Amino acid sequence: MCHFYSHVCIYTPKPSTHPPPSKLPFLRPESLCLFSPPIYLAVKGVVFDVTSGKEFYGRGAPYNALTGKDSTRGVAKMSLDPADLTHDTTGLTAKELEALEDIFTKVYKAKYPIVGYTARRILNEDGSPNLDFKPEDQPHFDIKDEF
Repeated sequence: MCHFYSHVCIYTPKPSTHPPPSKLPFLRPESLCLFSPPIYLAVKGVVFDVTSGKEFYGRGAPYNALTGKDSTRGVAKMSLDPADLTHDTTGLTAKELEALEDIFTKVYKAKYPIVGYTARRILNEDGSPNLDFKPEDQPHFDIKDEF
């Protein structure tokens, strides 16, 4: 089931311990920041609950700058520079893209639950559903079944 909040979509693939979608707060596209806990971070348009890693992502922790937004570029470049804390992968080198895929798979997908997807992942520029969307944890999902 897909729930839209402004320009961010929280896709709920299966029942979880998270609050029901009707209880989820309004999320602005420029900020996935929710008051702690939980601590959310997006990479490649996939929103992860990194609360269990609060010693890394919590307030004052080394990677806190990555939270509350899609920080794909920063993860790829291993950078906390505010200019790199964006979803934009334009101009990344092959090595940076390889590092991104490695960290995405071996760190985020392996350690943290997926709690949603950003609008850029689910929707086309015109707001219509991206028919090529596949949730990371459900390879047989077909978005057409949701609409």
